[in-house]
Amino acid sequence: MVPKFRVWDETQHKMLQVDYIEFIDGKAYWVEASPADGNVQGGNDGPVGGNSQLKLEQSTGLKDANSKEIYEGDIIVSKPNEPAFESPKIGVVKRSKTDARWCYRTATDDYNIWTSGKYRTYEIIGNVHTNPELLEAQHDPRTD
Repeated sequence: MVPKFRVWDETQHKMLQVDYIEFIDGKAYWVEASPADGNVQGGNDGPVGGNSQLKLEQSTGLKDANSKEIYEGDIIVSKPNEPAFESPKIGVVKRSKTDARWCYRTATDDYNIWTSGKYRTYEIIGNVHTNPELLEAQHDPRTD
C-alpha cells in the first residue's frame, strides 16, 4: 500500500491535499500541496517538519464508523462494542511510541487502534488544528 498524506497549512489555517513530497535520507523534506477543491492559487509548498508552516500527516489506512479515512492528528472517540466493560475514550491519532502501530493518545494513556472493529469502533470528531477544545484541558497530546 502506498502511504497517503494530507498537510495542515499553519499560514492559511486549512488542510491541503498533497501533490508532491520530496524525501531526503528517508525523511520528508519538501511538500507541494493544494486545496481539495483544485484551486491551485490557494496551494502552498515548502519544507515540512518541526518549525515549518506545513505539517505533514499520514493516513492510518483505516476508516472510521462513517467510512471517513483516519489520519494522524485526527481526534477520535473510541466506542467499545461492550460498554459494560469499557467507557468511550477521546484521543489524538499518533504513531505508537513502542511499536509500528497507530494509536490514539488520551490525557493519560496510549491505546492501539484495532483494525478489525471486533472490540470497538472509532469516529472522527475533529483534528488537533481546528478543534483543540475537544481535548481534555489538563493535558495537550499535541505536545508529546
